[in-house]
Amino acid sequence: MSDEVSTAAFSEVNDFENSGSSRNLEIVSEIPVLVSAELGHTKIPIRELMQFGPGSVVELDRLAGESIDLLVNGILIGRGDVVIVNENFGLRITEVLKPEDRLRPISE
Repeated sequence: MSDEVSTAAFSEVNDFENSGSSRNLEIVSEIPVLVSAELGHTKIPIRELMQFGPGSVVELDRLAGESIDLLVNGILIGRGDVVIVNENFGLRITEVLKPEDRLRPISE
């Protein structure tokens, strides 16, 4: 028994690269993402954590006035300074990381 084999013909990837890119951007532009700002972090033993109560103070790894991290879905994308917008906290972005520097979540 002999099987017939032929070569598949494919178009170059570049032919599709720009077709519909604005339409694709429109589709993903409505997907919600979680944006958060992180003041800092610290590691403590569970023994200390169990003693937390009202009035407890947790010292973080950032200095007062230092820029804080801007995360999107847990991935660091930039840094900024805390501002007040009306009665809410906000973040004035001072730095946006290059895409190659945004590869992993900050908690790793």
